[in-house]
Amino acid sequence: MDSFRGLFDKLDRNKDGFISREELHSEMRRIGVEPVCEKVQAILSNYDQNEDGRLSYQEFLIYIMDREKKWKIDFHALDRNKCGAIDLEDIMTLFKELGLVISKPNAKRIIQMMDEDNSMTVDWDEFLQHVIINPAENIGELVSSWKHNLVFDVGESRSLSIELTRDETDLSIWGNFILAAGLADAVSRTVTAPIDLLKTRLQVFGSKAVSLGLRELQTGGFRSLWQGNAVNVLKGTPQSTLQCFIYAQMRMSTLGERESLSVHQRFGLGCVSGAVAHAVFYPLEVLKVRLNLQPAGTYNGVLGCAKLIYQNESVAAFYRGFKPSILCMIPYAGVECAVHQSIMSWARQDPEQVSDSKLFLFSFAAFASGQATSYPLAVIRTQQQAQAFCSTSQKTADALQGLVGIYEKNGVRGFYNGMGASFVRAVPCALLNYTLTSKFETLLSSLS
Repeated sequence: MDSFRGLFDKLDRNKDGFISREELHSEMRRIGVEPVCEKVQAILSNYDQNEDGRLSYQEFLIYIMDREKKWKIDFHALDRNKCGAIDLEDIMTLFKELGLVISKPNAKRIIQMMDEDNSMTVDWDEFLQHVIINPAENIGELVSSWKHNLVFDVGESRSLSIELTRDETDLSIWGNFILAAGLADAVSRTVTAPIDLLKTRLQVFGSKAVSLGLRELQTGGFRSLWQGNAVNVLKGTPQSTLQCFIYAQMRMSTLGERESLSVHQRFGLGCVSGAVAHAVFYPLEVLKVRLNLQPAGTYNGVLGCAKLIYQNESVAAFYRGFKPSILCMIPYAGVECAVHQSIMSWARQDPEQVSDSKLFLFSFAAFASGQATSYPLAVIRTQQQAQAFCSTSQKTADALQGLVGIYEKNGVRGFYNGMGASFVRAVPCALLNYTLTSKFETLLSSLS
């Protein structure tokens, strides 16, 4: 009972004799519980007997006794050698039985999440305290929370964690997370599609983009703001998933027995994985730009657009602008991966001091760093993609000539046409991805 009182006092940060909703939320968020709001609400709904929005010590004891009954058998099942504690081998055996592979460093991190006395084992009291703060309903949900602890991301397109643990490199176990991330990505892209359309037009038409857009809105209607969104949705999650998987496989080969990569290694792996994934899905990028810039009704959907390009031009047209695009992706993916994963490594060292808002701010800085270093090449890429049908687009044979042409016509500002719209779009896009992925994953888990 003394340990329970100690846990209550730890959670009661303002020492008013109650555990408030905010105090529960803060502690759960610290250890990476998702979805935290729903979990807090479930505890209060079941154990806040007087419905005052907080837990007294007696109400908290009832919650603890229920958790004790629920998890006692599971704890003994996890303690394979019956020594009264869970150790590193027990965690690795658990993952193996679930069909997962986990490295020793990652298993060590899981132990450290629960280990209060630095013994590198978890006794019953430590385990109970963990499942009190992390109110998982079963072993599968508990393992899922361990895997996704401190995953936070930002960016135009990527909604998956780029640095995966060893157990997450097997595509067969991503399951609900990939589907949830794909659904969240589709929603975020659809909601922000008009901003993405504006960015593309600014890259090609510069200051004329707004007037041309208003003219298109008059002729094509409100629906024209979502031209090209379907192909953008089709491209997004598969490309980011492939990039994540390539990065993770190369990371495991590079990592060996070490616990982390250097910034230079992260930059290099980010460049390679981003370039390969971008090359595979590049034709869809060409289709998106065509649908964005052509008047409404020009093409009969995505397949109609692809068919007309193939018939009237050539297969090579699907890779128009590829050279500056791949040159753009290499520094973008490399810089973003290096900065982003350095932030994540720092955050894992002291999770109590890192709030979601701070992670979002720092991750946005990573995205902005990647954009700033590569954006001029993105402008060249879009202009080259538009050359086949847009008479006002700058005709360029290569990236260097394109850069010179843009500077002569618009000065340095021309290199960054549309970047403001890209930054504006990134904020709601990232927030929707982050919020909806956990909600969709919870929904899918309840249906499976």
